[in-house]
Amino acid sequence: MKHVFHVPDLSCQHCVNRISGALRDLGIESFEVDLVNRRVTLETEDPGKVLEVLDETGYPSEEISA
Repeated sequence: MKHVFHVPDLSCQHCVNRISGALRDLGIESFEVDLVNRRVTLETEDPGKVLEVLDETGYPSEEISA
């Protein structure tokens, strides 16, 4: 299922790289990190785990669309 997360602290390419690395470490290979709109979009069956990983990486987020 497709999920969209708002990441308010997403502000630069370094942030994009950190989030991308954390998602790959989680085993997610297909995702979009949208720096302009501060959103992460991906397919997952466990959005709670994604939120947890984003928080642990330093980017507290909230799901805005499922």
